Amino acid sequence: MVYSARTVKGERLREFEEFSLLAIRALADQAYGVAVQQYIERHAARPISMGAVYAALDRLERKGFVRSALGAATPERGGKRKRLYDLTPAGAAALREARRVRDAMWRAVVEPGRGRS
Repeated sequence: MVYSARTVKGERLREFEEFSLLAIRALADQAYGVAVQQYIERHAARPISMGAVYAALDRLERKGFVRSALGAATPERGGKRKRLYDLTPAGAAALREARRVRDAMWRAVVEPGRGRS
């Protein structure tokens, strides 16, 4: 299914969407729902529901920030295929922008007087 970024309200990342994109980037070709959930739980040090993960992945796909495809069937999963996720160029750009904004805000806090008009 192909989605347009214009079909989803707002193109800015929510915190959990940012975490999901970072997990997908870190997991590379092993980025599927359970792996994304485990990665976020480990690094955010908080419990994450699978429902939250799949809702975020769906939003990110509709925004055009990730794409997904079914991987090969595996015996470990009883022949079921995993849905694998990959960042799109728009997703990578959204991550860079989120980092730029966070870095600028942190600099303003750490270096008082910066970032104030």
